[in-house]
Amino acid sequence: MRKLALAGLVAVLAIVAPGLAAKGDPRAETVALGLAAIGDPELAKADYVEHCAGCHGVQGLSAPARLPELRGRVGYMMCTPATRAYLLRLPNIAKSRINDNQQLADMLNFMVFGLGGESVLPGTKPFTAHEVGYERHFALTSASLVKERRRHVATAIAKCGAPASFKDFYRNP
Repeated sequence: MRKLALAGLVAVLAIVAPGLAAKGDPRAETVALGLAAIGDPELAKADYVEHCAGCHGVQGLSAPARLPELRGRVGYMMCTPATRAYLLRLPNIAKSRINDNQQLADMLNFMVFGLGGESVLPGTKPFTAHEVGYERHFALTSASLVKERRRHVATAIAKCGAPASFKDFYRNP
């Protein structure tokens, strides 16, 4: 039964992260498991559209806005405890109007595993309600977000295999 459900989720990858399914990338199972952790996928996507897409784009493509592009990139930020925590501590996440930590974890898992699919490293664990609830207490409200992003992106490039172009907010055409 689990293999059948996993096969169905891998088929979904052809839609949300076509590069993974087409290449048989070993990250495909990790992404499928991350997507499977979402309790209500439709609500998670709707929450992303309502709370994040205005700046980051419905498909995670923010260019030419000077905001980080998420599509095929945000998964790199899941590779260390500090980079994971950074995502959860961003003010628009930590102080989100979504009060339910599981609902917020689901939205973030949609963002990371759905939009960031090809950048998710094998073995990446989905966010949990507990993790979200804990990190929300440490919102980056007094830090320079540009400096914090620069620091964590440098970690993702050095330790997690993110391309050097990850330091840019979005891929240049």
